[in-house]
Amino acid sequence: MTPIFATKTSSSIRSLAGLFLVWSILLSSLGSGLSAQTREQTLPEPGAKSSESAFRAETVKVAGGSEIVTIFARRTYFDGPMQGPVSDIPMVSVLRDTLGDDIPENDRLRYVWMLTHTRATFGQKLSALVPFLYTRTFNKNEIGTDPPPAILDLNSSDKKLWNGVFWEVFKRLLFNDVGLGIKASALQYRQNDADYRRSGIAAAAALLSLYQEIEGEKVLSERELKDIQARLFLTEKPFGMLMQSENLGRVYDGETSKTRDYRGRNWELLRQYSEAQGLYFDPLLMPDGSARHAMVWVAVSDLKANKGRKFEKRFLNFKNPWTDSSLLDWKGHSEVRWYDADDREVDADTPNAHPKTLIPLALYGLDHPKVPAILIDFRNNGNPKTREISRRILNDVTGNVFSMSQLSGMPFFLGRFVYDFVTGRRGADLNQASRLRSYAQLKLLISLDESLDPEFKNEIADRVESATLNPLQNDADVELRLAKAQYENLMAYAADPNGLPKKIDNDRREEMSKLKHSGKVRALHALGHLFSFGRYTHREKATPELVAQMDTRRQLEFHERFLREVAFTSADPAIDSESEQLKRSLDFVSRNGATAQEKTTRALAKIFAISKDEDIQTLCVTGLYRINNSSAKKELLAIYNNSVLPDRWRSISGRYLRRALEERQRISVRDAKLIANIAAN
Repeated sequence: MTPIFATKTSSSIRSLAGLFLVWSILLSSLGSGLSAQTREQTLPEPGAKSSESAFRAETVKVAGGSEIVTIFARRTYFDGPMQGPVSDIPMVSVLRDTLGDDIPENDRLRYVWMLTHTRATFGQKLSALVPFLYTRTFNKNEIGTDPPPAILDLNSSDKKLWNGVFWEVFKRLLFNDVGLGIKASALQYRQNDADYRRSGIAAAAALLSLYQEIEGEKVLSERELKDIQARLFLTEKPFGMLMQSENLGRVYDGETSKTRDYRGRNWELLRQYSEAQGLYFDPLLMPDGSARHAMVWVAVSDLKANKGRKFEKRFLNFKNPWTDSSLLDWKGHSEVRWYDADDREVDADTPNAHPKTLIPLALYGLDHPKVPAILIDFRNNGNPKTREISRRILNDVTGNVFSMSQLSGMPFFLGRFVYDFVTGRRGADLNQASRLRSYAQLKLLISLDESLDPEFKNEIADRVESATLNPLQNDADVELRLAKAQYENLMAYAADPNGLPKKIDNDRREEMSKLKHSGKVRALHALGHLFSFGRYTHREKATPELVAQMDTRRQLEFHERFLREVAFTSADPAIDSESEQLKRSLDFVSRNGATAQEKTTRALAKIFAISKDEDIQTLCVTGLYRINNSSAKKELLAIYNNSVLPDRWRSISGRYLRRALEERQRISVRDAKLIANIAAN
């Protein structure tokens, strides 16, 4: 058996190698003619710069009761290849479904478009199929007339969960019976496509974070901005799409706090190690004042003075500058900066200031969970790319080629465990997900940072592209040029009655199915969508009654979320929460809350218990009566039986319990008997 197995394996590997060679020759022949042409076409005519602040936003109405909110980067923040006539660059668009009214409680955010994120060309798709091809090969030259792809649908849907389950089953069952080359190509494409989407999501999250921090009027509320960013964070989490809305604020706070901690620790780590080695630490600030990246420089005057000095590269991850003769004859970018007697950087006109010529050594991302991740080594382009490739190759070989997982066998499980433990313990910057985010954020920084020299910006951009692993990716300057065309296509799509307005109408009709069908029936609908490969989607026929129910349901979900958040965070709602908003939400539930969820029931019970405001307590009791489920009546019965409470609450709750029994609301058998005894007495 062993020789046969060895022969088959050897044959499969030879086939895979042959396939890779053919793909590489084809792509190199196609790519060599396109690269120079694409670069040539992306250099518009020079022109003026304008604007004072980093961003502006505009809102465009869509027929049928929706609007598209678009965030533009101000033209003054673009240099180099984007020089041209004065115009701001559209970056992110968000669809808000308002149902055509001015009631914010029934608004629903739906789609997010990162306008630099495009559909792949045929050549890019061919490249993405090639196993172990870790480089960008083509740029997308023209957009055409199709609307841009949305990087995220903010609506949680059963279909997303079932699609994920179906893919795992499909991968395990079908791919085991196909050839090694086909399987490796298909899985490689899926990985590249997922990574490209992650890059777009990371860039969108970073830009929304910057927009949130700027001063001035916002067309997206603070809650909406946090919700979008939280949903973007959750795309990488298992079952993240099922996260309840009241938890989004805590997700946002947790992720931003964690990222802030990473940045703070990496800032200090990189600064201390740089200064200890006689180098210069330089954070790169975004328009909001935060630093997601930092650079390390060396002074030319120190090269001879420190020649032969021992160099500790831990956490810096580049070779010894004191023994590198190429730095003594450096032809690349350098900068002259001024320092005082204590070696602190000062203005050139400061008394007794002396100049130093600095050479850039490396650029780092500060969002890595363990240590600063080197993104650019100005002396060795292959250094960061090797780190970027390392884990990707391991995952592709074990997962895509041999279909191995940590459950495949004890030897592989133990080997992978030791590898992950050692790299994690030592803080090795091999974390693929965080590096993708850092590169996406760096491309955004290149576009928005005015402090960098334009020529140096272009050099950084070129080095970022050389480190890119994904064939679906475009150059930064190409992305910005195409963003304008994608925005124009999105506006045309929104103006077409058979375009975005029709899609929104279909989405609403799909949303209406939740009003008419139980979870089990909706699961069957999701499976029908899955097994028909998306051709079947169950939608209700829109009627005025269903539209009114959907409106009420959306408002109820808004108020339920607010009440749950108050119950989770408040110690005394009348003092530490928005009292008027709390009363409005309680009043809405007391009038329209028959279908409210059990979590809302527990929230009302807790607010009643911790509140000292009688109006709030009365609305809580009324809401528990209105909610038609057994949990609400149990909480109402607990209030009736609480001897510590004043008699008036016993009287009010008893009256509501008797009324609920007469109306045949949902009550457990045990509680119904107790309520019947109360009514008899």
